[in-house]
Amino acid sequence: MSGNNNNSPFNLRSILEKDKLNGNNFLDWERNLRIVLRSEGREDVLETPIPVLTTTSTDAEKEAHKAVAERSVIVTCLMLAAMEPSLQKRFASLDAYSIIRQLKTMFQQQARIERYETHKAILECSLVEGKPVATHVFEMIGYFEAMERLGFPYSQELATDIILHSLHKGFNTFRLNFNMMRVSKTLAELMGCS
Repeated sequence: MSGNNNNSPFNLRSILEKDKLNGNNFLDWERNLRIVLRSEGREDVLETPIPVLTTTSTDAEKEAHKAVAERSVIVTCLMLAAMEPSLQKRFASLDAYSIIRQLKTMFQQQARIERYETHKAILECSLVEGKPVATHVFEMIGYFEAMERLGFPYSQELATDIILHSLHKGFNTFRLNFNMMRVSKTLAELMGCS
């Protein structure tokens, strides 16, 4: 099949077969879809509407329509194959661009809830006395990365401030020294600072 690298030691498409879109996993499904399409050089299809033809369309417009439509067919089929049957039926007559737009509208609330829950976890996260700092910072980095995947990244500086704030009172001197020295560390480097 064109665009699918059969010479690869593994087939990325298998991640879509393993976890089909079922209505509860849109964010993970879309992320996996984009990984597969990026590896095949087709991610742009999700952002490119098929040009509309009219009776006055020029030959160039007809060619552009044909080229975009042809690229869309493979992606559309892949998307439909990676959905549960009820969703396949709903989207069977649409192209890839239209499908992803409608799915985003349908699952916008799901993304909002995930963003809220992740942000809440960040704000409620605090290091318990006696627990390893590295494990705590690693957990918080995971939350920050999740927010970035959801399209709401925290800046490095803000993430560091939140982590420093989440440390228990035993770290007051460390926090003071850290801020006085205007230390500029990545979040990963912060894990080793205790």
